[in-house]
This record gives sequence, structure tokens and C-alpha cells, in this order.
Amino acid sequence: MSLNESPRASRLHIAVFGRRNAGKSSLINALARQEVSVVSPVQGTTTDPVYKSMELLPVGPVVLIDTAGLDDEGELGGQRKKKTMEVLYKTDVALLVIDALEGVTAYDEQIAGLLKERNIPVIGVLNKTDLLPVENADRAAAVQADTCRELFGFRFMPVSAAAQKGINHLRQTLSAAVPAEEDKFRIIGDLLAPGDLVVLVTPIDKAAPKGRLILPQQQTIRDILESDAVAVVTKEHELKLTLESLGRKPRLVVTDSQVFLKAAADTPPDVPLTSFSILFARHKGDLEELVRGARAIDRLRDGDKVLIAEPCTHHTQADDIGSVKLPRWIRQATGRTLEFHHANGMSFPDNVQDYALIVHCGGCMINRRQMLWRMEQPAASGVPIVNYGVAIAHVQGILERAISPFPLARLAWQEACAADRKRTVES
Repeated sequence: MSLNESPRASRLHIAVFGRRNAGKSSLINALARQEVSVVSPVQGTTTDPVYKSMELLPVGPVVLIDTAGLDDEGELGGQRKKKTMEVLYKTDVALLVIDALEGVTAYDEQIAGLLKERNIPVIGVLNKTDLLPVENADRAAAVQADTCRELFGFRFMPVSAAAQKGINHLRQTLSAAVPAEEDKFRIIGDLLAPGDLVVLVTPIDKAAPKGRLILPQQQTIRDILESDAVAVVTKEHELKLTLESLGRKPRLVVTDSQVFLKAAADTPPDVPLTSFSILFARHKGDLEELVRGARAIDRLRDGDKVLIAEPCTHHTQADDIGSVKLPRWIRQATGRTLEFHHANGMSFPDNVQDYALIVHCGGCMINRRQMLWRMEQPAASGVPIVNYGVAIAHVQGILERAISPFPLARLAWQEACAADRKRTVES
């Protein structure tokens, strides 16, 4: 990713679904105005999903995702379908492509049902309309699109990806389909007023990318500036001096979770304190549910399995937060002999029910829809989940202070504590 590009996780994810050879790849290329996906008359040309980050006017920064057909066959076809299904969990807007020559099939109805189950906004695309073997192809395509709309319950647009017909109209329709809340939720801006001071504590350790800050820090600074507030950046050892030099009290101190204790000690009690990871727990997922999950740390027993999950992959350092520090801190806090497993990369384990607790990173490399799906999987199996910042704050005894800027999270914590006390009394 270029330093001038919007991160993939912050882009609208537009996925194209449909049967094999319905023209999905041709449609992606037409929308992108470039050869993004391989186009071939051979069925099953698209294997793994193809991701293309780009500016799609008038929509803005997007990720276009080309998928394999759900009607793929054989053992390899089953693996391709699994990859296509995984795309569902990160899709903000879907394009369902129907081949105008073949018409609607059971596979198309299956895909539409899956999209409806996930509450994903859908635009239907009736492709290859230029090939309809009738005298008035445009009229026939319009009638067929109306029939599809009545069947599926959402709009269908007749296009020809190969002839670039109807593509500009489709772009305009995509722009109107962008979820209304997309531009309303911000990382930190809703906590600030113009002119507020925010102090950001950013350690420079071995895991920090050379020459730049890590992504959550970059995005938080951008959000502060867009809110007409002031960002002051310092390292943990200079925090106390920085606060003394400001001349006025900051609205908030945001720290890297790894130096929570140091930041808490040097930040006056009347100054709100939280972490980048907790901000991202709210931005990407469900902070209240993650706060409730922190209580499960105290309920861990000898032999329990704990999953540490990170969607990104990176070279493990000697003091890596996920593989070294978190397991150590949790063992120290609980006094238990625990078995830690790690899941790195975009795929999420199918056996979440085997774990007593899942500890997830801040999720800066995935979008909100995918993070919420990752939270749904353990919830369906009754497995608690917590994120890095919340877990660290809890085991270090400062969670209540760390969530003080978020009233709903404080209430969720109080309710979880009360429920635990009740269980203790009843047992």
C-alpha cells in the first residue's frame, strides 16, 4: 500500500457474486476501466477471490472483489466456494450478476438468499444484454430486469460489460447504495470539539514499521485533524514532560496498550485515558461485547485453551504482543496454566467452540463488517471474546479508567461484574 492510499480496511468493499461465466470478471474490468480480472469463456477461470483497491468515481475509495462461482464443482470447486463464502463476511455492497442469456437459476437464488441473511445491500446486474437474440434487445432486457426485481425484491440493472453499456449508470447506482452510516462513525472525532487537545502515546519499538507510525496511530491522527482538534504525539517516557508543557489539560490521552501502566501512572487522574486498541474495538466491532468478554479472563481454569487472533500476518518479534506479551500477562493475572493457540491471516478457525476465550487484535487491517462477523462466530458457540486493548487494561487493573470515555462500555462492564457476583453467590 502506498503512503498516499486509503488503507484497504477503510475502503468500501464491493463484491461481485454470480454463477460461473456470468460475466463477473468482465463487469469488474468494466467498472475499473482496466484489466483487473482474467476473462475467459472457460468456466471457473476465477479461482481465489481477486481484490483490487481503487478510486471508483463517484463512489470514492473502494475494494472491488471478484469471486468464483458458487456453482463450481468437484473438490477444488468446493474450496473455491468456501473462499467465496468468506468474502460475504467482509462485503459492504454486493453485485449479483445474472447471465441474461441463461436467466435465473437455483444458484442465483441461493446467492441472493445468503446476501439477504447477512443484510448486505444488493444491486442486481443483468449482464450480456447485447447478446439477446431478439429484435428489440433493450426492451427485452428491461422486461427481464423487471422480472428479476419482482423475484428477488431488489433492483436489477441491464448492462453489457463487454460493450460498456449501462456501466456509468451502474456506477451512479453504486454511489447511492453506500451505507448511510459509512461517513458518520469516526474513530475518535465524536469525542472531541474543535480546538481540543489530544495526546497520543506512541512507543517506537521493534514492531513499529521503519520510518512511519503503525496504521491505528496514523488513522487516529487523521481523525483528530479532521475534527479540527490538535494532536500532540509523544513517546511513553516523555509523556509526563509533555503533559506538564501543554499549558492546559488535554481532552484525552490515547496510548498504545503495551505501555498502559506507564501512561496511566503519568496521566493525572482527572484526564481521561484510553488506548488505540480500545478506540478500534469501538470503531471496528462491538466495544460493549468485548468489555463483557474481559470478565471471562477471571474465569479461566487450568488447561483452558485461549485463541489469540490477528487477521494480518507479520514477522514475529522477540517481544511480540500477540505471541509473547499477552500470554505472559494473562498467565500472570490468572495464575493458571493455559494453552495458547494463534490464528494469523484472514481465515478464521472453524473450531472456535474449543476455546474458553478468544483474544482478538484491534482489527485495523479488516473492515467493520468482517470484524463483527468474527465476533458472531464465538458468540454463536457461547465463547467470550475480548480485544487486545481491553484485555491488557483488565489484567493490569485499569480497565474501568480505560473505558471511562464510553458510557455504554462502562455500563456493560458494571452489568458483567454484577452477573459474575450473582453467579458466585448462587454457587
